[in-house]
Amino acid sequence: MTAPARPRAAIGFPLEESTPDVPGRAAGHWYRAAEIRDEWLRYGLDTRPADRVTAQHHLAAIYARLSRPRPRFVWVDSPHQARQHLAGLPTLDTLHRWIRGPQPPGKPPLASDLVAGLSRLRGALDGCVGHPDLDPARPRKKEHKAWPVLPPLEALAAGVPLREVLRQSVREALRERLADGCYLPVRAALGPLPVCWYGQQESYWIAHYDALRRLGFARYGARDEAHLDDWAALARSCGWWWPGEEVCVIVERPASVAPGSVRYRDGWCPQWTS
Repeated sequence: MTAPARPRAAIGFPLEESTPDVPGRAAGHWYRAAEIRDEWLRYGLDTRPADRVTAQHHLAAIYARLSRPRPRFVWVDSPHQARQHLAGLPTLDTLHRWIRGPQPPGKPPLASDLVAGLSRLRGALDGCVGHPDLDPARPRKKEHKAWPVLPPLEALAAGVPLREVLRQSVREALRERLADGCYLPVRAALGPLPVCWYGQQESYWIAHYDALRRLGFARYGARDEAHLDDWAALARSCGWWWPGEEVCVIVERPASVAPGSVRYRDGWCPQWTS
Protein backbone atom coordinates (compact mmCIF):
# COMPACT_ATOMS: atom_id res chain seq x y z
CA MET A 1 0.00 0.00 0.00
CA THR A 2 1.41 3.39 -0.95
CA ALA A 3 1.54 6.17 1.61
CA PRO A 4 -1.34 8.66 1.39
CA ALA A 5 -0.62 12.03 -0.14
CA ARG A 6 0.22 14.68 2.37
CA PRO A 7 -2.10 17.71 2.49
CA ARG A 8 -0.74 21.15 1.75
CA ALA A 9 0.40 23.28 4.67
CA ALA A 10 -2.38 24.32 7.01
CA ILE A 11 -3.03 27.80 8.36
CA GLY A 12 -1.66 27.60 11.84
CA PHE A 13 -1.55 23.79 12.04
CA PRO A 14 1.74 21.95 11.39
CA LEU A 15 2.00 19.13 8.88
CA GLU A 16 2.87 15.63 10.05
CA GLU A 17 4.77 12.87 8.36
CA SER A 18 3.25 9.39 8.46
CA THR A 19 5.12 6.69 10.35
CA PRO A 20 5.28 2.91 9.85
CA ASP A 21 3.34 2.49 13.10
CA VAL A 22 0.21 4.09 11.62
CA PRO A 23 -1.82 1.90 9.22
CA GLY A 24 -2.17 3.50 5.80
CA ARG A 25 -5.95 3.47 6.06
CA ALA A 26 -5.95 5.38 9.38
CA ALA A 27 -3.35 7.86 8.11
CA GLY A 28 -5.42 8.42 5.00
CA HIS A 29 -8.51 9.17 7.06
CA TRP A 30 -6.52 11.64 9.15
CA TYR A 31 -4.98 13.48 6.17
CA ARG A 32 -8.42 13.93 4.64
CA ALA A 33 -9.77 15.14 8.00
CA ALA A 34 -6.88 17.61 8.26
CA GLU A 35 -7.78 19.06 4.85
CA ILE A 36 -11.38 19.52 5.98
CA ARG A 37 -10.25 21.08 9.27
CA ASP A 38 -7.98 23.54 7.44
CA GLU A 39 -10.79 24.44 5.04
CA TRP A 40 -13.02 25.36 7.99
CA LEU A 41 -10.21 27.28 9.67
CA ARG A 42 -9.99 29.44 6.56
CA TYR A 43 -13.71 30.14 6.83
CA GLY A 44 -13.31 30.91 10.52
CA LEU A 45 -10.59 33.48 9.83
CA ASP A 46 -12.03 34.82 6.57
CA THR A 47 -11.73 38.59 6.14
CA ARG A 48 -13.59 39.01 2.85
CA PRO A 49 -16.83 41.03 2.91
CA ALA A 50 -19.79 38.99 4.09
CA ASP A 51 -22.01 37.20 1.60
CA ARG A 52 -25.13 39.01 2.75
CA VAL A 53 -27.58 37.28 0.41
CA THR A 54 -26.49 33.81 1.56
CA ALA A 55 -26.44 34.77 5.23
CA GLN A 56 -29.93 36.26 5.15
CA HIS A 57 -31.34 33.29 3.22
CA HIS A 58 -30.11 30.75 5.76
CA LEU A 59 -31.00 32.87 8.78
CA ALA A 60 -34.52 33.10 7.40
CA ALA A 61 -34.52 29.30 7.08
CA ILE A 62 -33.45 28.96 10.73
CA TYR A 63 -36.24 31.34 11.77
CA ALA A 64 -38.73 29.31 9.72
CA ARG A 65 -37.67 26.11 11.52
CA LEU A 66 -38.78 27.81 14.72
CA SER A 67 -42.08 28.96 13.18
CA ARG A 68 -40.93 32.58 13.04
CA PRO A 69 -41.38 34.90 10.05
CA ARG A 70 -38.41 36.29 8.18
CA PRO A 71 -36.93 39.12 10.26
CA ARG A 72 -35.65 42.50 9.17
CA PHE A 73 -31.87 42.33 8.87
CA VAL A 74 -29.60 45.04 10.22
CA TRP A 75 -25.94 44.85 9.22
CA VAL A 76 -23.16 46.44 11.27
CA ASP A 77 -19.40 46.58 10.86
CA SER A 78 -18.38 45.31 14.31
CA PRO A 79 -19.78 43.74 17.48
CA HIS A 80 -19.10 47.08 19.17
CA GLN A 81 -21.31 48.86 16.64
CA ALA A 82 -24.03 46.23 17.19
CA ARG A 83 -24.58 47.31 20.80
CA GLN A 84 -26.89 50.17 19.84
CA HIS A 85 -29.33 47.69 18.24
CA LEU A 86 -29.53 45.08 21.02
CA ALA A 87 -31.90 46.62 23.56
CA GLY A 88 -34.43 44.13 24.90
CA LEU A 89 -32.68 40.99 23.65
CA PRO A 90 -32.25 38.23 26.26
CA THR A 91 -29.09 37.66 28.24
CA LEU A 92 -27.70 34.32 29.30
CA ASP A 93 -29.29 34.83 32.73
CA THR A 94 -32.67 35.23 31.04
CA LEU A 95 -32.23 31.95 29.19
CA HIS A 96 -31.17 30.20 32.39
CA ARG A 97 -34.44 31.29 34.03
CA TRP A 98 -36.40 29.72 31.17
CA ILE A 99 -34.44 26.48 31.49
CA ARG A 100 -34.21 26.18 35.26
CA GLY A 101 -37.34 28.04 36.35
CA PRO A 102 -39.38 29.57 37.68
CA GLN A 103 -40.10 30.69 34.15
CA PRO A 104 -40.85 34.34 33.40
CA PRO A 105 -44.32 35.22 32.08
CA GLY A 106 -45.03 35.07 28.36
CA LYS A 107 -43.52 33.06 25.54
CA PRO A 108 -39.88 32.00 25.59
CA PRO A 109 -37.60 34.28 23.54
CA LEU A 110 -36.39 33.22 20.13
CA ALA A 111 -32.88 32.72 21.51
CA SER A 112 -34.21 30.12 23.94
CA ASP A 113 -35.82 28.16 21.11
CA LEU A 114 -32.60 28.44 19.12
CA VAL A 115 -30.56 26.97 21.98
CA ALA A 116 -33.00 24.08 22.34
CA GLY A 117 -33.10 23.45 18.59
CA LEU A 118 -29.33 23.46 18.28
CA SER A 119 -28.99 21.06 21.21
CA ARG A 120 -31.48 18.71 19.57
CA LEU A 121 -29.63 18.94 16.26
CA ARG A 122 -26.26 18.06 17.78
CA GLY A 123 -27.78 15.15 19.65
CA ALA A 124 -29.35 13.83 16.44
CA LEU A 125 -26.08 14.20 14.50
CA ASP A 126 -24.15 12.40 17.24
CA GLY A 127 -26.64 9.54 17.03
CA CYS A 128 -25.83 9.03 13.35
CA VAL A 129 -22.07 8.58 13.79
CA GLY A 130 -20.69 5.07 13.56
CA HIS A 131 -18.05 3.18 11.60
CA PRO A 132 -15.59 0.36 12.47
CA ASP A 133 -12.60 2.57 11.60
CA LEU A 134 -13.64 5.11 14.25
CA ASP A 135 -13.40 2.65 17.14
CA PRO A 136 -11.28 -0.36 16.12
CA ALA A 137 -11.61 -3.39 18.35
CA ARG A 138 -9.06 -3.64 21.13
CA PRO A 139 -8.77 -5.48 24.44
CA ARG A 140 -11.06 -4.05 27.11
CA LYS A 141 -9.18 -2.17 29.83
CA LYS A 142 -10.06 -2.61 33.47
CA GLU A 143 -9.84 1.10 34.18
CA HIS A 144 -10.97 3.86 31.90
CA LYS A 145 -8.35 6.57 31.58
CA ALA A 146 -8.52 9.74 29.54
CA TRP A 147 -6.93 9.37 26.12
CA PRO A 148 -3.56 11.12 25.84
CA VAL A 149 -3.42 14.39 23.93
CA LEU A 150 -0.83 13.81 21.20
CA PRO A 151 -0.21 14.94 17.62
CA PRO A 152 -2.74 13.05 15.48
CA LEU A 153 -0.45 10.49 13.87
CA GLU A 154 1.36 9.84 17.15
CA ALA A 155 -2.03 9.34 18.78
CA LEU A 156 -3.11 6.83 16.14
CA ALA A 157 0.19 4.96 16.50
CA ALA A 158 -0.38 4.86 20.27
CA GLY A 159 -3.78 3.22 19.81
CA VAL A 160 -6.00 6.27 20.35
CA PRO A 161 -9.24 5.67 18.38
CA LEU A 162 -9.78 7.79 15.28
CA ARG A 163 -13.02 9.11 16.85
CA GLU A 164 -10.98 10.66 19.69
CA VAL A 165 -8.29 11.92 17.33
CA LEU A 166 -10.95 13.75 15.31
CA ARG A 167 -12.43 15.25 18.47
CA GLN A 168 -9.05 16.47 19.70
CA SER A 169 -7.49 17.56 16.42
CA VAL A 170 -10.48 18.85 14.48
CA ARG A 171 -13.12 20.10 16.88
CA GLU A 172 -10.94 21.02 19.86
CA ALA A 173 -8.07 22.38 17.76
CA LEU A 174 -10.46 24.68 15.89
CA ARG A 175 -12.28 25.64 19.09
CA GLU A 176 -8.97 26.73 20.59
CA ARG A 177 -8.19 28.90 17.56
CA LEU A 178 -11.64 30.37 16.95
CA ALA A 179 -13.29 30.47 20.38
CA ASP A 180 -10.47 30.74 22.92
CA GLY A 181 -8.30 32.64 20.44
CA CYS A 182 -10.90 34.98 18.94
CA TYR A 183 -14.53 35.39 19.90
CA LEU A 184 -14.23 34.84 23.66
CA PRO A 185 -11.56 37.57 24.09
CA VAL A 186 -13.53 39.91 21.82
CA ARG A 187 -16.67 39.29 23.84
CA ALA A 188 -14.76 39.91 27.08
CA ALA A 189 -13.58 43.26 25.68
CA LEU A 190 -17.20 44.25 25.02
CA GLY A 191 -18.53 43.45 28.48
CA PRO A 192 -22.05 42.08 29.16
CA LEU A 193 -24.07 41.44 26.01
CA PRO A 194 -27.28 39.64 25.02
CA VAL A 195 -26.98 36.07 23.77
CA CYS A 196 -25.55 35.83 20.28
CA TRP A 197 -24.11 33.35 17.81
CA TYR A 198 -20.71 33.74 16.19
CA GLY A 199 -21.16 32.95 12.51
CA GLN A 200 -17.80 32.07 10.96
CA GLN A 201 -16.20 31.50 14.36
CA GLU A 202 -18.57 28.61 15.06
CA SER A 203 -16.76 26.65 12.38
CA TYR A 204 -15.17 24.43 15.03
CA TRP A 205 -18.27 22.33 15.77
CA ILE A 206 -19.58 22.50 12.21
CA ALA A 207 -16.23 21.20 10.90
CA HIS A 208 -16.48 18.19 13.21
CA TYR A 209 -19.83 17.03 11.85
CA ASP A 210 -18.88 17.94 8.29
CA ALA A 211 -15.68 15.89 8.52
CA LEU A 212 -17.56 12.86 9.84
CA ARG A 213 -20.03 13.17 6.96
CA ARG A 214 -17.42 13.68 4.24
CA LEU A 215 -15.27 10.84 5.51
CA GLY A 216 -18.26 8.50 5.34
CA PHE A 217 -18.48 7.99 9.11
CA ALA A 218 -21.97 9.48 9.47
CA ARG A 219 -25.13 9.57 7.40
CA TYR A 220 -27.49 12.21 8.74
CA GLY A 221 -31.22 12.32 8.26
CA ALA A 222 -32.39 14.65 5.50
CA ARG A 223 -33.99 17.19 7.86
CA ASP A 224 -31.00 17.29 10.20
CA GLU A 225 -28.55 17.49 7.32
CA ALA A 226 -30.42 20.47 5.89
CA HIS A 227 -30.39 22.10 9.35
CA LEU A 228 -26.62 21.53 9.64
CA ASP A 229 -26.18 22.99 6.15
CA ASP A 230 -27.93 26.19 7.28
CA TRP A 231 -25.41 26.63 10.10
CA ALA A 232 -22.54 25.73 7.78
CA ALA A 233 -23.66 28.33 5.24
CA LEU A 234 -23.74 30.99 7.96
CA ALA A 235 -20.20 30.06 9.02
CA ARG A 236 -19.09 30.51 5.41
CA SER A 237 -20.83 33.84 4.90
CA CYS A 238 -20.96 36.17 7.94
CA GLY A 239 -19.78 37.13 11.39
CA TRP A 240 -21.66 37.35 14.70
CA TRP A 241 -25.45 37.64 14.82
CA TRP A 242 -28.12 38.46 17.40
CA PRO A 243 -31.60 37.03 16.74
CA GLY A 244 -34.64 39.05 17.76
CA GLU A 245 -38.27 38.30 17.02
CA GLU A 246 -38.52 41.06 14.40
CA VAL A 247 -34.93 42.17 13.80
CA CYS A 248 -31.75 40.13 13.35
CA VAL A 249 -28.50 42.06 13.79
CA ILE A 250 -25.56 40.66 11.79
CA VAL A 251 -21.91 41.66 11.93
CA GLU A 252 -19.69 41.89 8.86
CA ARG A 253 -16.61 39.71 8.82
CA PRO A 254 -13.54 41.42 10.30
CA ALA A 255 -11.10 43.35 8.13
CA SER A 256 -8.08 41.52 9.56
CA VAL A 257 -7.29 38.78 12.06
CA ALA A 258 -3.93 38.35 13.75
CA PRO A 259 -2.80 36.50 16.89
CA GLY A 260 -4.12 38.51 19.83
CA SER A 261 -5.97 41.07 17.74
CA VAL A 262 -8.97 41.49 15.43
CA ARG A 263 -9.68 44.66 13.45
CA TYR A 264 -13.22 45.25 12.26
CA ARG A 265 -14.37 47.28 9.27
CA ASP A 266 -15.31 50.32 11.35
CA GLY A 267 -11.81 50.44 12.82
CA TRP A 268 -12.68 48.87 16.18
CA CYS A 269 -9.73 46.72 17.22
CA PRO A 270 -9.85 44.89 20.57
CA GLN A 271 -6.53 43.37 21.57
CA TRP A 272 -5.55 40.80 24.17
CA THR A 273 -2.59 38.72 25.22
CA SER A 274 -2.34 35.52 23.19
